[in-house]
Amino acid sequence: MPEEIDRHDVQRLAAAGAQIVDVMGSAEWEESHIAGAVHVPLRKLEQLAPERLDPDRAVITYCYDSL
Repeated sequence: MPEEIDRHDVQRLAAAGAQIVDVMGSAEWEESHIAGAVHVPLRKLEQLAPERLDPDRAVITYCYDSL
């Protein structure tokens, strides 16, 4: 079940082996992304997740929001 987490939780989960998934579009990905993140654009998440993500590891998704 999705839940919002803060940066401290991200650091803790990443250190424990969580996958960091950037769901931004390709242009935004090229411009700026977290090193080591997996790129899976949001509109292709359902299609690409099974081949790009390990189902046995936690997943952290993020996207830039200018609001």
